[in-house]
Amino acid sequence: MGTVSSRLPVFPWDRLEPYKTTAAAYADGIVDLSVGTPVDPVPALVQKALTEAADSPGYPTVWGTAALRDAITGWGGERLGATGLGHANVLPVVGSKELVAWLPTQLGLGAGDRVAYPRLAYPTYEVGARLAGADPVVYDDPWELDPAGLKLLWLNSPSNPTGRVLSADELRRTVAWAREHGVLLFSDECYIELGWEADPVSVLHPDVCGGSYDGIVAVHSLSKRSNLAGYRAAFLLGDAAVLGELLQIRKHGGMMIPAPVQAATVAALGDTEHVGEQRERYARRRTALREALEAAGFRIEHSEASLYLWATRDESCWDTVADLAKRGILVAPGDFYGTAGERFVRVAFTATDERVDEAVRRLAQ
Repeated sequence: MGTVSSRLPVFPWDRLEPYKTTAAAYADGIVDLSVGTPVDPVPALVQKALTEAADSPGYPTVWGTAALRDAITGWGGERLGATGLGHANVLPVVGSKELVAWLPTQLGLGAGDRVAYPRLAYPTYEVGARLAGADPVVYDDPWELDPAGLKLLWLNSPSNPTGRVLSADELRRTVAWAREHGVLLFSDECYIELGWEADPVSVLHPDVCGGSYDGIVAVHSLSKRSNLAGYRAAFLLGDAAVLGELLQIRKHGGMMIPAPVQAATVAALGDTEHVGEQRERYARRRTALREALEAAGFRIEHSEASLYLWATRDESCWDTVADLAKRGILVAPGDFYGTAGERFVRVAFTATDERVDEAVRRLAQ
């Protein structure tokens, strides 16, 4: 019996372990700027909602409570500018990575089908295609793809790892192209509330989609904007027919968000104050790290949004990783995200203020 794991690339983060060991041996400890996991407290109102819903002995529903669906549609209208959203246009999911990894399989894709994603991209887009037995395809401009056999097209704006933001014109052109060729378009927008030098636009905005959600779905998460990575709280908005089909499949698979997390999600989506406070924290850290990296000889490209700085010294990314590890700083090598990133590193600014300050000090040495 063949193993499914044989279809997959080596898990990238395992390759970083020796450098993590080096960085951890530094006299004042490691400054981990690699994974980008939130470190700041979960907002108090979210913790309160979770606690108050803790007595939840029964099974939750895959589609979520009516209150959760109301919260998602309301947020989609207010934050994304999406119009006419109803409950049929939303679907809660157990974290966005789970959705990305298993979407091609749940769509019934397989041998001979093609899944496209950006040349520099979150590795799980490729993993999802390979798990389904489909063919992964990378692109620079999606409208230049050969549409033959192309069943799923991933957009990612703001981008992980580069922080690049697609303009409304680029999004509009891609939506039109996908519809013309009958290609299902999923837009990963998990960093949309973290624009710094650009104002990211959702694929669901009427200026992009023309007020119709046919053939398009947006992916959103509370991991970054609300520090809820540990809660695995994410959701989809868009084409009711696509989400209805996924709902039926996910019911059979028991893919349900725990009831307390559903309640916490409602609280998080209903509050903007904590989002603003967290943005201020990240803005300070971003400015400090960017200035320190540039002073140390790095060039920053894109990085107009998201939680990362896409940095290069025009050398192998692994040489950069090794050098910074000797200073106790751990970053992600750019080739984790595709061969086009082999001379870049991704630097997360999700560490605490104290650790960011320490990284700035070490970079100046």
